[in-house]
Amino acid sequence: MSVLFHPLQVRAIEPDTAEAVIVTFAVPTELRETFGFTQGQYLTLRHTVDGQDLRRSYSICAGVDDGELRVGVRKVRGGVFSNWINSTLKVGDTLQVMAPQGRFFVPIEPGARRHHLGIAGGSGITPILSILKTVLAREPFSRCTLIYGNRSLQSTMFKEALEDLKNRYLTRLVLHHVFSDEQTDTPLNQGLMNRDKLAEFLGALVPAASIDHAYVCGPFQMNDEAEAALLAAGVDESRIHIERFGIAQPAGASGGAAQVGAVLHEPQPGDAEQSRVTLIRDGLSREILFRRDQPSILDAASASGMELPFSCTSGVCGTCRAKVLEGEVRMERNFALDKAEVAAGHVLCCQAHPLTERVVLSFDAR
Repeated sequence: MSVLFHPLQVRAIEPDTAEAVIVTFAVPTELRETFGFTQGQYLTLRHTVDGQDLRRSYSICAGVDDGELRVGVRKVRGGVFSNWINSTLKVGDTLQVMAPQGRFFVPIEPGARRHHLGIAGGSGITPILSILKTVLAREPFSRCTLIYGNRSLQSTMFKEALEDLKNRYLTRLVLHHVFSDEQTDTPLNQGLMNRDKLAEFLGALVPAASIDHAYVCGPFQMNDEAEAALLAAGVDESRIHIERFGIAQPAGASGGAAQVGAVLHEPQPGDAEQSRVTLIRDGLSREILFRRDQPSILDAASASGMELPFSCTSGVCGTCRAKVLEGEVRMERNFALDKAEVAAGHVLCCQAHPLTERVVLSFDAR
């Protein structure tokens, strides 16, 4: 099977806010095709931190024409990897990096006259910045609007990059900042990014009928609120694209409302006592025996020594996505796949439990 991770040297680290940095990787000539990306995709990084073999996914913030491979990383409370990157990672260090993944984009149509709306909260601006840069450069007749929520101007990621983009595309890019902890000249630009606030924008400044595609990325609750506001305004579900990087925590949990958390896997009625699971990757097949008490198909494969793509193990990132070719499985939870993908047979292996005595999954049917 092909190598999942490739060593990439850190070429630059730039502070963006007091809590975030931009990391640029040097991509050798022989890996340029491997690391070619589509706007809105992410990288999975791997490194041993304090003795732990950790993997985390971070969205690419560059446009496809920038000639750079960059990710934005904001510190997360209790986030071992993000804090290590912000405090310890140095230029010249090497990280293990998986090829770009993700489906948070719409194919570019150079001759299209479309209106693309971005709704971002905090570090959720990272993939949307990539989308804005690419659309504005490659769809010369299209226009973009960004509604971007933060605590304050000081905590806003990519302030200068967004202003530069606005100056370059004066008539085709509209920026709306919303601050929850800072006074603004207009009430519209102050408050929480909830469905009522977004309904104000959709009613006054961004007519829903003009929106061809809406891209939403931010904390879990904001994503849900934005989706509800867009649907209520009449934007068709097929035109709403959501990238999640966190999940809602149970009431009373510490650490905020958008932290990725562990999943409690317990056998359920209907789960197969044992299942022979065939996994296909890069055209090669391997069979493993899954027992009902094992946490997931991904865990069972890892225990057998298989190296499969994964990152968050919480049903959020979609890195472990595969397609069911035979048999049936259930997922504990799913925040990465849309209805069409699930209907087509795609599952998240970190959440998958066999329901039949035989299951065939393909990582090649992406």
